[in-house]
Amino acid sequence: MATRDDLKNILNRIDGKGYKAYKDIEGSFDFGLFTLYIDHVQGDPFAASSRLRFHIPLSRTGFPASLFERRIKRIAFQDFIVRRFETVQRKLVKGYRGTGKSGLISIDSGKQEILERSAVSIDAQGVEVRFTVGLPAEGRRILGKEAIRVFFQEIPQIGEQCLLYQYYDPSEVRMHVEVAEDQETIQRQLEEKGLVAFVHDMSILPRRSGVDDRPLTHNVVPFYYPSELGVEMSVPNRGRIKGMGIPKGVTLIVGGGFHGKTTLLNAIERGIYPHIPGDGREYVVTLPSAVKIRAEDGRSIEKVDISPFINHLPQQKDTVRFSTENASGSTSQAANIIEALEMGAKLLLIDEDTSATNFMVRDERMQELVTKDKEPITPFVDKVKKLYSDLGVSTILVMGGSGDYFDVADTVIMMDNYQPLCVTHRAKEIALKHTSRRIDEGGASFGKVTPRQPLSQSFDASRGRREMKIDAKSMRTILYGSTAIDLSCLEQLVDPSQTRSIGLLIHYYREHYLDKTENLRRGLEKVMEDIYERGFDILIPYKVGNLAMPRIYELAGAINRMRTLKIK
Repeated sequence: MATRDDLKNILNRIDGKGYKAYKDIEGSFDFGLFTLYIDHVQGDPFAASSRLRFHIPLSRTGFPASLFERRIKRIAFQDFIVRRFETVQRKLVKGYRGTGKSGLISIDSGKQEILERSAVSIDAQGVEVRFTVGLPAEGRRILGKEAIRVFFQEIPQIGEQCLLYQYYDPSEVRMHVEVAEDQETIQRQLEEKGLVAFVHDMSILPRRSGVDDRPLTHNVVPFYYPSELGVEMSVPNRGRIKGMGIPKGVTLIVGGGFHGKTTLLNAIERGIYPHIPGDGREYVVTLPSAVKIRAEDGRSIEKVDISPFINHLPQQKDTVRFSTENASGSTSQAANIIEALEMGAKLLLIDEDTSATNFMVRDERMQELVTKDKEPITPFVDKVKKLYSDLGVSTILVMGGSGDYFDVADTVIMMDNYQPLCVTHRAKEIALKHTSRRIDEGGASFGKVTPRQPLSQSFDASRGRREMKIDAKSMRTILYGSTAIDLSCLEQLVDPSQTRSIGLLIHYYREHYLDKTENLRRGLEKVMEDIYERGFDILIPYKVGNLAMPRIYELAGAINRMRTLKIK
């Protein structure tokens, strides 16, 4: 291993030379406190920044073992280190110095959710922090003196303040870790209490804007739970906390426009992840198998059995193995539900605003005008109860336009000026008073969910002369070889680094489990088991710090949206 003086000598030697000379600094360098690895040097100032790593033995850090003794605590502490790096570099790093990305130091940090990331790892061997640096240049000429400032002033200071516990505020670290641990504990208690979600009293649910997921700070109405749905949870760090428990079964969230229905549903859909302290939704907790469902006009569907919802289409089109390149609102929503069930979802989250109207309900007048033998769609209102009784799958549904759902709801929550009221009894009274004469078209049972198995020809990651080209163009788009995968309707994706991981996980599935497992779900379960046990480095032959853990539901959702997908 080279010394830090060796690195300085190289930077002095290549000062003023062409950018390619930066390749000479690749390798590992002993900086005393830590080892600095320069894994990859960018090709020019405008290319993706160079990849670097700190590595330090655990014994040197002073990090208490109590902060990472369990998996959830380790993930949360690693997340804290990432955010610590981001904070420190903003204070210490001069920033742009030259052309392109020259002088920038960055790390893959998160927003409101706590996710497992490849940016930081803690194990018995030590702590590793992965980050990127834009190597300084003017045009294509190396700015060696600026590079020395980066490597011998900024990087050592960042390393010291991130890798040594003496620089941390212990109470701040502890709170970050404990919030995540408490959320996981609540999540485990949901099942035993017969619940699908929990919303802590005094939570702050509204966000600042559609593009800013931080909590609203002015004119905020805290969440107060209705006594009828009050639940007490016991957590290891805060003791007993109270809030609203949403029971299993069919739950409606109703109310007037702009009274907070969708805000509550959005908080519940994000409750699958731990949140940072101060987010306002730290103790909004949802079953980890919850999946948001919506209509998705234009998506492709490949051999999905949508017959529980849609059959006898015109021209005798098959709905047991339904395929299309251009789905309608109703067929896409039906396929989205069946695909979620295929992956083992136990809670569906639906907002009528993003649903196909004809998929959700057919009132008695329409039933009389368009008789069932002429209507291929069985509305969701006639299947939602059977979904729970037959398959044990609950539904939380925002509904403002159809009282027909009162007949099938187990729980009705009305949002009134951003406050929840339990109005189940009143809704049932109204349902008895105004008896619906519509005909239940759902049949005796929900129907079957058929496992599917992709063909290997579905997954071609090559692009031109490149054997594998997989990239996330944004949080909502993956380029898999020459195929663009649109993830814009997978609303529980929260980070571009999850999207990046999904692209690589699809390739890993194709290479390791596609031909060794009996169906898509079992194959993806094996993939997720591998990454949980062995980490992100199994996905790619070199070390990167910009991956984050997705769920199996979004991974499957990406595969199902590949227009190259072929099912046996």
